[in-house]
Amino acid sequence: MKSCPILLFAVAVVLMACARHPASKGKETVFSRQPTAGNGKRWILSEEQQSAAAHHTRHLDLYGRGIDGINRAVLAGIDRVQAQAPDGGGYFTGMHADPPESPVYYDLGLFGRPLIDIPRRSSYCSGATYAAFIEALNLLYPDGVRLLSDDRYEALRMQEIDGGRREDDIKFWGNWNADGFGNHFALVQYSGMGTVVHPEQCRPGDFVNIAWKEGLGHSVIFLGWIESKDQSLLLYWSSQTGTNGYGDQATPLSRIKSIKAVRLTLPDRVFTFSPDTPIEKDIPGDPLF
Repeated sequence: MKSCPILLFAVAVVLMACARHPASKGKETVFSRQPTAGNGKRWILSEEQQSAAAHHTRHLDLYGRGIDGINRAVLAGIDRVQAQAPDGGGYFTGMHADPPESPVYYDLGLFGRPLIDIPRRSSYCSGATYAAFIEALNLLYPDGVRLLSDDRYEALRMQEIDGGRREDDIKFWGNWNADGFGNHFALVQYSGMGTVVHPEQCRPGDFVNIAWKEGLGHSVIFLGWIESKDQSLLLYWSSQTGTNGYGDQATPLSRIKSIKAVRLTLPDRVFTFSPDTPIEKDIPGDPLF
């Protein structure tokens, strides 16, 4: 049988399209495991991006434009978390309350293995960012369950095996949840999965700890900078009172003392990090522009 030129041309077009776009597995996008790149310029948001509602599941679509690499999986992870609580789900802290606080709104799991059996349906900031991080890993490694050792799984848990609270500074979650720059403690020092980025280099999907001029701090995921005639703002996603739990929030840069931004660059180390790695907590924040 002779080949049909039209048919061959159509096949070639399809193959070229597949090469240009991320591969798919069913309806699940296969995300790149390459680090997200920067160009040294501040990531200023468009008017459309600035006008998004506090509660939505379009973070990958809205803030992933022009973004490559692993940060796209983090943005998709935000959408997975937000979808669990479309109205935010409620913000609550109170470790001595009955029932006690819950860092996440739902029973979060990594590669199908449970990390927490929630005592209530609410969340707070470090739990929100951790949930997006875990969901990003679920997207990056759909077959991760066969690669994750029991000791590393245990280190990633958000509560003890008996259901008790995992205290601050204990293993992966305890470092992420600790006072100060928890994203640095967990991603850069403890696991080696992340790299510090300067505020000028921040890209949507970077993990950021904010040190306020007044008050303690906040664990957030960077979405972009907003520049207006009156003031400059930072737009981020996290869990906070102002969004009734999960949601996007903008805050003036004038309120911020410093930040520490970390990019997920070596996610493979979730399978190789040492659960006994020590942490140095006395690290400085980075001032804004």
